Amino acid sequence: MIKLLKQLVETESPSHDKSAVDRVGAIIADECRKLGAQVELHPQTETGDHIVARFPGAVTERGILILCHMDTVFPPGTLKKMPFYEKDGKIFGPAVLDMKGGIVIALRAISSILSSGRPATLPVTALFTSDEEIGSHTSRALIESLAREASVVFVAESGLVNGALKTWRKGVGGFDINVKGRAAHAGGDHEKGRNAIEEMAHQIIAIQKLTDYSRQTTLNVGVINGGTVSNVVPEDAFAEVDVRVMQPGEWERIEAEMRNLKPVLQDTTIKVTGVLNRPPMPYSEANKSAFEKAYQIAKDKLGMELIAGGSGGGSDGNFVAPLGIPVLDGMGACGEGLHSEREYIFAESLEARAKLLAALIQNW
Repeated sequence: MIKLLKQLVETESPSHDKSAVDRVGAIIADECRKLGAQVELHPQTETGDHIVARFPGAVTERGILILCHMDTVFPPGTLKKMPFYEKDGKIFGPAVLDMKGGIVIALRAISSILSSGRPATLPVTALFTSDEEIGSHTSRALIESLAREASVVFVAESGLVNGALKTWRKGVGGFDINVKGRAAHAGGDHEKGRNAIEEMAHQIIAIQKLTDYSRQTTLNVGVINGGTVSNVVPEDAFAEVDVRVMQPGEWERIEAEMRNLKPVLQDTTIKVTGVLNRPPMPYSEANKSAFEKAYQIAKDKLGMELIAGGSGGGSDGNFVAPLGIPVLDGMGACGEGLHSEREYIFAESLEARAKLLAALIQNW
């Protein structure tokens, strides 16, 4: 498992580099074919090709879907300053946690089932996408289509540091705010100007106040820019807002509030555009039932007690939840430092999670 993980990590695959992601895809497709899978490539022009692997097993109407993604947030050359290495029971390197460790775990789980002589009771399909880190715009339709064929979906994203599965996730959206003022000389014609940055400051305070922790709703103005030079009253200002929602109807409420923003300063204008990229994945009855089933299988077959958890971050599992299909996320490796130079996994979690996933597949 570590050998394959090293190969995947050292084959860098930033989301926006199609050829790089396709190199990882070639490795994964080859591994799937070795396991007897029927491999389908879904060609893309701007992102890497998506890979669907259908593994041999019992033929029933609805099977099991495993979701993985091959792309990473790390730019080319990251390995020079962040190499793959092992130390003190941990494995470090770009995307070991998010989520090349999960890919290795999924393949290992399937391999162990095929070699056990006890086939899975449900057909298994694994989807490896190329654009999860940049919104899954080209893969969403494929994710939803395959999920509709499944009785349960396992997402091989990283588990929480304490080993908990992710039984809920917040929805993820965002807004762009464009403010238009009027340029003027900051010394000679200051009074004729309309400062777009000043107007944006009023809007930022109003936007941040929309955060409501009691509803698990957060807004974060994470990017602002504007103006040209200090001796010109700025005509333009821009801001990006991250939005996370958990409860039904919250995105619609926030969207209405954002569309209703009004200028504070005379002769300034505001333009708001936004979209909900990933709907919420609540701890629904379907997910609760799936976790309880997984808990019992893990306890009976492995002597393992599972923990239910969740995350404010989104995954491709968010697209499955609105379909009413049970989702268990966080089936991948456990560790810390997502998307940072500190990213690592606990080495022992590779085998432990592979055994868990195999047990769930065999006994679902």
